[in-house]
Amino acid sequence: MKNEKKVYSVSGNEVFGSLPLMSQEEVGDKIHQASAAQGSWGSTEVYKRAEILHEWAEQLVKKQDQIGEVISKEVGKNLASAVKEVVRTADLIRYTAEEGCRIHGELLKGDSSKGGSSNKMAMVEQEPLGVVLAISPFNYPVNLAASKIAPALISGNAVVFKPASQGALSGKLMIEALLETDLPSDTIQFVSGKGSEIGDFLVTHPNIDMITFTGSTETGQAISQKAKMIPVVLELGGKDPAIVLEDADLDLAAEHIVSGAYSYSGQRCTAIKRVLASDTIAHDLSEKIKQKVENLSVGTPEDNATVTPLINNEAADFVQDLIDDALSKGAELVTGNRREDHLVYPTLLDHVNSDMKVAWEEPFGPVLPIIRINETEDFVSLSNQSQYGLQASIFTKDVQKARDIATKLDVGSVQMNAKTERGPDHFPFIGAKNSGLGSQGIRRSIESMTRDKLFILNL
Repeated sequence: MKNEKKVYSVSGNEVFGSLPLMSQEEVGDKIHQASAAQGSWGSTEVYKRAEILHEWAEQLVKKQDQIGEVISKEVGKNLASAVKEVVRTADLIRYTAEEGCRIHGELLKGDSSKGGSSNKMAMVEQEPLGVVLAISPFNYPVNLAASKIAPALISGNAVVFKPASQGALSGKLMIEALLETDLPSDTIQFVSGKGSEIGDFLVTHPNIDMITFTGSTETGQAISQKAKMIPVVLELGGKDPAIVLEDADLDLAAEHIVSGAYSYSGQRCTAIKRVLASDTIAHDLSEKIKQKVENLSVGTPEDNATVTPLINNEAADFVQDLIDDALSKGAELVTGNRREDHLVYPTLLDHVNSDMKVAWEEPFGPVLPIIRINETEDFVSLSNQSQYGLQASIFTKDVQKARDIATKLDVGSVQMNAKTERGPDHFPFIGAKNSGLGSQGIRRSIESMTRDKLFILNL
């Protein structure tokens, strides 16, 4: 390996590791190795694949503190949350192993439809696609990587794993834990390097048979266009609204909104990124949110703070620009708008309108706009005008009203009286519009990584 990249901590200049900057030739070798190994892995009994995944989960539990510490340093997540991510990932892998053993084919009779034949029966089996390219983001470098890798492996695919540049060291440790099991080593391939150097090479390589990606909408759209005829599953951006109706429990709403908007500094696609509140209760809600925001701990991951430095200065600049734009156009600063390098303090804005960028753009940072709404139909209209359609929350005591609004929202999931969030991991996870393509969640992910094959019996 000719070149390496030093890995720095988010909150300081500490160098605590390095990663290879692979060339296209090196990446190509990795892909060919995975392709050569897939046939043997694909013919391995499912229960044996499941045993290996269970071993992987146990290895992660044993290494939870070590991997958690690296996650914390590398992506700025507080240590408790980082360790929790590793433990949650082990649970996800175990569930994937068990679910994979429950994926069966089916038997179809030929005379079940008009014009069919009673002399024909079809045995429908599910086959692996081949080599799955798994591309993960920085914010959940272990969980969102394993949510791609584990379903691919249990269904008999080989995997080429490309983590985000920041978060890659955590991902590498996760793969090292996997390689301590009985998994044939060539079945999983770790690649790292500059996206400008190896990105297009990876997604257009003829030996890649499926791509599963989590990241920005812009990058996801580019991957979709370049992938052409191979299956693609995309988990992209969001602008998740919290819709608060006039009969809502405001204390409950404020609690979930603050947790949903500001945990891990808002660096989550499922973070609450705007509040659409009935005008009659907006002031009271704003005050309740303000009190909770001002009690949030702000500092470094080492302090176990809730709001920590953003992933880099570019991300902080983007968030600051959204705040400055809103204030210049008449938004009210309720609290926040303080910055130290790439640590942005939790910021709450009220009286935001549709002329402000923060009403539409995904900040991926700790800023939350409140938009005041008069009519029920306006909640739906304003929500659906967004290019995104990941999730929404509705806070109300009227279940029927929540259901009526939910059916009109162009999103993948609607939460009632709770924050938007990913999981449980076996629930389907879907993004509408520019928030994604395809369905995830353990069973859905396994199904997306297999194809049907028929063996027809002519009796």
